[in-house]
Amino acid sequence: MALPDEFLYQLKSANTIDSVIGSYVNLLRSGHDFVGLCPFHSEKTPSFHIYTDTQSFYCFGCGAGGDVITFIKRIENLDYIEAVKLLAQRAGLEVPESGHDSKLSELKKRILEINRATANYYYKMLVSGEDKRGLKYFASRKLKPETIKKYGLGYAPGTWDGLKKHLSALGYNEDEMIAAGVRSVGRSGSSVYDTFRERVIFPIIDLRGNVIAFGGRIIEGDGPKYLNTSDTPVFKKSRNLFSLNFAKNSPVKKLILAEGYMDVIAINQAGFENVVATLGTALTPEQARLMKQYADDVIISYDSDGAGQKATARAINLLSEAGINTRIIKMDGAKDPDEYIKKFGAQRFKMLLDNSGGAINFELEKCRQGLDTETEMGKVEFLKRCVSVLAGIKNQLERDVYISKISKEEDININVLRSQVNSEIRRSINTEKKKQWRAIKAKPFFTDKLVPESSSCLREVKAEEGILAYLFRNPDKTEYVKNHIEPDCFITEFYRRIYNIFCEKTSVSDDFSLSLFSDLLSDEEMGKISGIYAKNKDIIITIQNLNDYIKILNDYKEASAISSKNELSDDDLLNIVKKAREK
Repeated sequence: MALPDEFLYQLKSANTIDSVIGSYVNLLRSGHDFVGLCPFHSEKTPSFHIYTDTQSFYCFGCGAGGDVITFIKRIENLDYIEAVKLLAQRAGLEVPESGHDSKLSELKKRILEINRATANYYYKMLVSGEDKRGLKYFASRKLKPETIKKYGLGYAPGTWDGLKKHLSALGYNEDEMIAAGVRSVGRSGSSVYDTFRERVIFPIIDLRGNVIAFGGRIIEGDGPKYLNTSDTPVFKKSRNLFSLNFAKNSPVKKLILAEGYMDVIAINQAGFENVVATLGTALTPEQARLMKQYADDVIISYDSDGAGQKATARAINLLSEAGINTRIIKMDGAKDPDEYIKKFGAQRFKMLLDNSGGAINFELEKCRQGLDTETEMGKVEFLKRCVSVLAGIKNQLERDVYISKISKEEDININVLRSQVNSEIRRSINTEKKKQWRAIKAKPFFTDKLVPESSSCLREVKAEEGILAYLFRNPDKTEYVKNHIEPDCFITEFYRRIYNIFCEKTSVSDDFSLSLFSDLLSDEEMGKISGIYAKNKDIIITIQNLNDYIKILNDYKEASAISSKNELSDDDLLNIVKKAREK
C-alpha cells in the first residue's frame, strides 16, 4: 500500500529539497535554483542542479536525479521507506502505519537488531568471557577501558556456533544471521559457521548509531590478518568509513585519514576525534566524496612502508578529484601512527599534523626515489619526473609556484622548465582527447539501458520525451493529450509506463511532482525522468509542438501496422486505409 498523498505532501513541504541537499552539499544560488558539486560522482565543475519549483535535482554529469526522497535514498544508502522515515524524523512527523513496510525494509531492521545483539555478545566475551586473549591483546596495545567501551570492542571466541546459540535464543533464524554476515556458509554449501572466531572485533557504526558490520583481527594462528563483513543489505564497505560517527562531530572541517582500525583508535584515544579509516579496502571514490561532506582538508596518516606510500599516492588523486585539499604526514622513527604515539606521545603527533606537507611536495619528493641526483643522468631523470607532476597541477598560479621552487632548488633556467611543463600539458591533453575518441568509437552509438529503442527510433523517442516534458509542465492538459494519443502509441516500454503512471496519478489532481513516481521507480529511472524536466526546463513547448510530437507517434504506429499488413485481416487493412484517406 502506498503512503497517503497528504502525508507525502507534508513530508516534502517540511523537507524542502534545497535545505536537505544543502546539509550534504555546498550549494550556490543560481536564480531561483541552486548548483553544486555532485555527491554521486567526482567532479570539479558543478553540474548538479536543484530546482526549487519542482523540488527536484538532476546532475548533467552522471544522470542522477529525482526528488528529496530519491536523494536521501542514494546518499544514505536506504530503501524508500527508510528514506521516508529519516525525512519524517527530521521534520518531526509520524509515518502512517498502514502496511508500508516492504520485505527488504523488514530484513534490514532484523539485520540491524542482529548486529547490535552480536556486538553486545562480543563485548561480553571480551570483558567477562573465559578466553582472555582478546583483553590481553588490547591491553598490550595500551587501550584504556573507556576507549574499549567507547568503540564497543569485542572478542569472538573459538567456537563454531557460540554466536548462533546466543542469537537463536533471542529469536533470530539462520537465514537472517547469514544475511547479516555474522554466520557464513561453507564452500560445499552443507555447513554453516560463525564468521568470526578467535579474533578481536571492531564494530562498524553508521552515522545514526546503528551497528552495520564488523571487522575482526586475528591474534594468533593461521588465516587472514583482518576479516571484514561482506556487503549486506545494510552495509557497503566502499561507501562507509570507520569512526566517522565520532569524527563528524569535530568542530573543524578537517579529517585525519588513517590506514586501519587500531591506528584510528590510537589517534582518537590520543585526543584527535576527527580520524577515520577505510574498511579493509583501498580508498574509493564514494568514500572520498563522503569525506568531502565533512571536511575541506584531509591529512593522510598512512603507514610509512612501501604499501602505505602507494596507498597515499592513490588517496591523493581520489581526494583531489573530490575537491579536497590534501596534506601528508611524514613519520620518522615509527612505522604507523599507533607506534608513533606510543613512542613519542600525543603532543609530538600534533606537531606532525601541524607540519604536514602538501600533496604536491609529497609527489615531488617521491620523484627522487631510486635516483642519485648528484649525477647528470640522475638529475635529468628527476627533472623529467618533476615535469610530469608539475603538469598535473590544474591551477596555473599554484603550478608556477612549484615550477619556481624546483627551478631554484635544482639551479635550472625557469623558462626552460616552464616550457617543458607546458609541452607535457599539451601532450596530456592530446592523449586524453584520443583516449576519449577511442572510447566513443568503441561504444555503440546509443547505450541507453532504460530506453534501448533510442538506437533505432531516435525521432520517436524524442517525441515521447517532448510529450512527457509538456505534461510535467502542464498537468492540467492531461485530458487533452489522452484524447489524442493512446498509451500503446508509445514505442518505448519505459516511457509508456511513465505516461500510464502520470495519467493515473493526475486523474485525481492537477498537481505534479516527481514524487508521484518515487515509490514506483528505481533511482536510475528517477534520474531519467528528472533529466527530461531538467533538459527541457528553458525550452518553450507550445501546443503546436505537442501536436507535432503526437503526430510523429501516431504516424509511426500506422506505418508499423501497414508494414505488417500480411499479418492483418482484410477488415483491419481496410480500416487503416480508410483512416489514412480521412487524414
